[in-house]
Formats: sequence, C-alpha cells, structure tokens
Amino acid sequence: MNTAIDRRGFLKCSGIAALAIAIARPDTLIGGERDTGSKPGDLDFVFFTDTHIQPELRADEGCRKCFRQIAELHPAFAICGGDLVFDAAAVPRKRAGQLFDLYQQAEDLLGVPIYHTIGNHDVVGVFSRSGVSPTEPGYGKQMFEQRIGHSYYSFNRNGYHFIVLDSIFLTGDREWEARIDPGQLQWLAQDLAGIDRQTPIIAVSHVPLATSFNSYQAPDGKVRQKPTLVVTNAFEVLALLAPYRLIAVLQGHIHINEVVSYGEIQFITSGAVCGNWWRGPRWNSPEGFSVISLRSGTLIHRYETYGWKA
Repeated sequence: MNTAIDRRGFLKCSGIAALAIAIARPDTLIGGERDTGSKPGDLDFVFFTDTHIQPELRADEGCRKCFRQIAELHPAFAICGGDLVFDAAAVPRKRAGQLFDLYQQAEDLLGVPIYHTIGNHDVVGVFSRSGVSPTEPGYGKQMFEQRIGHSYYSFNRNGYHFIVLDSIFLTGDREWEARIDPGQLQWLAQDLAGIDRQTPIIAVSHVPLATSFNSYQAPDGKVRQKPTLVVTNAFEVLALLAPYRLIAVLQGHIHINEVVSYGEIQFITSGAVCGNWWRGPRWNSPEGFSVISLRSGTLIHRYETYGWKA
C-alpha cells in the first residue's frame, strides 16, 4: 500500500522547521516544455536519489517497487540525484557493468524522461581495492558517461532552467572529494550567460551545496567537516548563480530529508530510495522520493514513501 509522511512526521525527520513551507500537495501533476525565455508555468516532476541498486538486500525489488509508484503519478519527467548503483567505485569492472545493467532495467518501469546526476558510487574502480586499473575501459566516469550520459549539463522545461552539476572530483590518490572542478565552473558561467536573469533556476547536485546535517549528526556534539559531505567550493558555485533567480537546489548523498531555506533558495536534500542502504530508515527518514511542483515560478515540495520493508 502506498504511504506518504504526514505533516508531523515529515517535519520530525527533516531536522528543521523550515520544511513547513514545502508540504502542500497539488491536485494534479502537470507536464509541458517551453523555451527558457517564456513565462514560467506549472510543472510537476519527481526527484529520486541514492537508489544504490545491487543484487543483495532485495535492492532490485525495492527500486522496482519505488519506480512503479513514481510511474503511477505520471510526472512530466524524473531527475535521479546520483548513486544509481552500489558500489562501482570499489568492485571489479565486470561487477560494475552488471550493476549498471540492473539499474537500467529497473528504471524502464518509470516510463518518463529521466535526467541523471552522477554520484560517488557511480564512478568505476576509483578505489584501489576494486582491482581496476586506471587504464581499463570504463574507469572513473567513463562507464557512466557511455551508458547514462553527460556528468553535467543543463536543460529547459516550461520556462524553468535546470542545471545538473557533477560534484564528484576524483583526486590523484584514487580517492574523491566533493568539488565542482574549474572546467565545470567555466561551463556554468557560459551557460548562465545565455539565461534571462528572471528565469527561475533549479540546480541539481549529488553532494549538497548547503546542509545543516553536520550540526546534528554527531551524537558527541562535535561538528566534523569532511571533504566528501558538502561541496567544498559551494561558495564559488553560488557566487556564479547569485545574479540569477536560483529558487532551489535538489540534493542527495546523505540519505535524509532536509530543507535549508536561504532567501528565495530552498536547498532540498531528499531522503534516499534505499533509506539506510537497504537496511531500514536513515535518521528517521524512510525510503522514498520527492515530488516537486512548480506553480508560476514558485516551488512546492513533498516527500513520499513507497511502503518498503527492509
């Protein structure tokens, strides 16, 4: 049976009361597409993230159940926030390919256009323990780009401009950090140069650009700054976007429900399809996805569960 978080439960799992502005539910889902120069209209789509598909823990079954529920909403399209698979970075290349096969077969159930974001578990063989050589085909982001698409890009829908960022920066020591690289920053500046400054913009990043997670995730009260938890040069990204009308950033990675509001911007971190890596809820955030409703330039957000039992 399909379920949705009620108002009290939704605010409880968010961690901050600012989520109260984001729980209204529209009566219908609206699709459509126009050029970015047109007046922003009405549009509904789904943002899901951190599917972490794998043969183990019934993850494939869980993803399919989630995708069937999304399909029943008939959204205009879906955006995947990254970490499609678990864990291409740490397994042999053959296993990584099998994981991507599993994901692509499952997402066919959605039946709508899908825009993908790259996550840290989607890069092949980056960790030495994978046994994958950097010279092997598919290494790093190659398999994602060959099988899924570009790691960063933009598109327009119904008078809104969407920017999908690649927040996974591979370091020289076969590790990674959350960073938007210089080439991508240059591309972003060029992309924005062609946008009317009154056009509502929605950015997407696997790793959050802004989150309060660090403030309450440490039971000992010590705030830990990790280069893989928040985009380390988020200030550079937001400085480029500052002259424009950024209304939301859709984020994943930390598997919790949270909205941080700053001015007109909502930094919406969605709970994960996989919850706590297919072992139940994560920090009171059950397995689920976000429905985003746009109404004449205003964004409304709600979180839905899909009745999964780990």
